[in-house]
Amino acid sequence: MIQTFTQHDVIRYVYQETTEEENLMIQDGLVHDSEMLEFYLDMLDVKAGLDKSFQQPSERSIDNILAYSRNYKENHQVLVV
Repeated sequence: MIQTFTQHDVIRYVYQETTEEENLMIQDGLVHDSEMLEFYLDMLDVKAGLDKSFQQPSERSIDNILAYSRNYKENHQVLVV
């Protein structure tokens, strides 16, 4: 049986969201399908770029969000009937 994979499947593989069985089939697909391999390598580059650009919010931003949340909760109490 020939198994075909979508780009979504390859992305799931890049993010390690596939099962062991899927991993084996995708790896086999990467060996035999040059377009799939090229897409996979591109997605690895994209993931590396996203991981590198990830930044944490500043403490000030976190404090502002928490203060807003506390204020919202105090001013918008939900009535339970």
